[in-house]
Amino acid sequence: MIILGIDPGTITTGYGVIKAENDEPTLVDYGALTASKRSPMGERLSYIYQRLLEIIARFNPDVVAIESPFMAKSVKAALAVGRAQAIAILAAAEGKIPTHEYTPAEVKQQVANYGASSKEQVQEMVKLQLGLAQAPHPADAADALAIALCHLRKTHLDSLLISEEKR
Repeated sequence: MIILGIDPGTITTGYGVIKAENDEPTLVDYGALTASKRSPMGERLSYIYQRLLEIIARFNPDVVAIESPFMAKSVKAALAVGRAQAIAILAAAEGKIPTHEYTPAEVKQQVANYGASSKEQVQEMVKLQLGLAQAPHPADAADALAIALCHLRKTHLDSLLISEEKR
């Protein structure tokens, strides 16, 4: 299974691609899409959308995991993240790829086993789980990889629960 994790933002959107075989993740690619702060919102969203379509075409993911908006410092910031999230969902829908959304606390819980983990703790766990020499940079890309790992862990946990219920 190939999982594309996306950390949405209207200026910087992180992405991370992992491949999972027997629930063991391996890193495929990661990075950040950075739009100009000075560009109008429509141009930034279009840029992010077009780049996500290219990433989806290149890696052909089986599923897309996206961080859902959280209460930001301001309503304006929360709306901006929501717009970027919608663009990510639209790009996945264009390729008929199922999407799953996770809150920041869910990501932290699944990746670092603690829903209130610091960004640094989550980045360290991403590094360890993917067998990397150092934590991925920029932080948006590390977050996107954490979102992909969250989906893998959640899928594994759900399958275990289903198996247990069938007994």
